[in-house]
This record gives sequence, structure tokens and C-alpha cells, in this order.
Amino acid sequence: MLGPPSAARPATARCLLATLASLSVLFLTHAALAGHDAGLGHPERPARLDAVGAGAREAGVDGALVPVTARPASRDELEALHPAAYLDALERFCAAGGGEIDADTGAVPASWTAALLAAGAGPDAVERLDRGEASAAFCAIRPPGHHASPRRAMGFCLLNNVAVTAAVLADRGERVAILDWDAHHGNGTEAAFYDDPRVLYASLHEHPLYPGTGRLRDTGGAGAEGTTVNLPLPSGTTGDVALAALDEVVLPAIERFEPTWLLISAGFDGHRDDPLTGLALSSGDFADLTGRAMGVVPAGRRIAFLEGGYDLRALADSSGACLAALAGEDHRPERATSGGPGHHVVTAARVVHHLA
Repeated sequence: MLGPPSAARPATARCLLATLASLSVLFLTHAALAGHDAGLGHPERPARLDAVGAGAREAGVDGALVPVTARPASRDELEALHPAAYLDALERFCAAGGGEIDADTGAVPASWTAALLAAGAGPDAVERLDRGEASAAFCAIRPPGHHASPRRAMGFCLLNNVAVTAAVLADRGERVAILDWDAHHGNGTEAAFYDDPRVLYASLHEHPLYPGTGRLRDTGGAGAEGTTVNLPLPSGTTGDVALAALDEVVLPAIERFEPTWLLISAGFDGHRDDPLTGLALSSGDFADLTGRAMGVVPAGRRIAFLEGGYDLRALADSSGACLAALAGEDHRPERATSGGPGHHVVTAARVVHHLA
């Protein structure tokens, strides 16, 4: 049960909750997420969650984090995005022993439980933020989700965690902005909402890179024009360009959209040490990106979801910087970066989205 709405609480209790929330970030995870096994030597491995935990400790924000054991997504929550036939097929596949879904994506019997927990963390966070338990939330989950389309698993992803949460919020009347800074374009998230004017999807990603989607001029379908914002950035892009993309294109588009919730697909594989990508960001850049994004919605309406990030040291530093920014702190294991290519993409995107 959600409990009484905040307006029904005594004023002193509401003030106390507001004070606590200003200092706190829900940290949602679950031990069973480690049971998902994508295959021998796969870069998406259980140690990634250990790295995120280490990053939180090193950031010195333990006192601001509210640990939450994530719950599984309900069938109704899942079906806000994924058709029943797809869910049934994926559950049967895992129960039968799993195996390779495609060249990048595998599953074992425990993967279904992990996928349910990863997809349920966001709706769980929404319920808790609605109750005033914190100012923001970070879902430390796996498998990641932003490549999964409503009807297909791919790119390490089984269910689309951020999109499930966005669909649940949109169905209750919210306007949802999704900011995706994973180095790989979130093709599944874009596909889910390309024709949906209730959800704005904005992506900063490397191009060319898997999955090859996210073109500059893909801006939304009929009736949803301008609610997809793509910044396909070249290899070597540094933090100054990523911040320019945010400041000059993404944030103005989000502000024009007037969202009530912000969901972040927080992939950290854009770090210069990541083995799978060619962007040149640092953990300091992820602190800046998170801090800049915080202002687009009020406190209590911000949720970050772990997506990619495959160098464990870089993942620890970058997720720690992101968590600190969500808590209103400044933690920078590395300096911000500058001097790389990509400003021409920002200029072109301003024209495409009528921001020039």
C-alpha cells in the first residue's frame, strides 16, 4: 500500500520528510541480480554491481543513501510496455535452461528472476518517491534494459527497465523525459515511445556504434514530433561537447516538453577507459551531466537506472560521481575532459530541433 498522500500528513511530518528527502537517494538493488549470467567472459557480469557499490562508498555518500531491496515488477507493470506473448516466451526460455538469444545476449534460468527485479526497481522507486522517502533514486540493476524493444531482447537486455517505468508513469497521466547518456543508442527505448507524445526520449551516444540507430533526424513519429532527440557523437567526444549537447539541445527540448518526471538511462560506458566504446569522458563529466540534469524536474521526481559500463574501475568512479550529484554532493575522482570532436553535431541538432 502507498499510505496516505503527503497532503494528508501533519505539517510537521511533511517538513521533516522534506528535510530528509533533500539529503537522501534511494539505492535500489537485490542480491538475486547476480544470478543472471550472460555467458562465459561476457562484459555484462555480476561484478559490475560490486563496482557500483564500491563507487558509492568511495564517494562518501553512504549517509545519504537509503538502501532498498528492490521488488519484482508486477505483470500489469510489465504489460504497460511488453506484450504478454513476449513475456511468456522469455519466461519459458529461461525456465527451459536459457541459452543464447543473439550473439550478444544470453540467459540462464535465474535470468528471469533478475529481469523481473531489474524491471521492478523503477516502479518501486516511483512508489517510494511518491511517499516522500527521498529526493531521487538510483537503480543499481542488471541486466540493463535500453536495447530491449517491447517484443525483442537484444544488446545484453531482456526487459526494458527504464521504459517499463516510463510507461507506468505515462499511463497514470505523467509527462516523462528520458535522458540516455549510455554510449550505445537506446534503440529499444526510442522504439517504444517514438509515436508517443507523453514521453520525450533524448540520447547522447557514439556513432557509428552498435546498434546503429539514433540518427540526428529521427525526431518522433506523427503526433509526437520533437519528442525524440538524438545526438550521434563521434569517437573521441569529450565532456565539454557532451555538456554543450545537454545545455544547447537536450535541456531546452526537455524544458519545452514540460516533464513531470525525469528518468536517466545512466550508462557509464562513455568513459575513456571502457573497452567497448570510443568516447572519451571521465567520471568528472558524469558528475557534470547528472548535476545539470537535476533541475528539469522537482526533487522527488528523478530516477537513474544503471545501463552500460564495463571497465570496473571506471564504472565505480563514474557511478559514484553520479550518485553524489543526485545527493547534491560534488565527488570527482577525475577532472572533466575537453578538446574532443563533436561540436558540429550539437550545431546540427540545434537546427533540426529549431533551437538555432
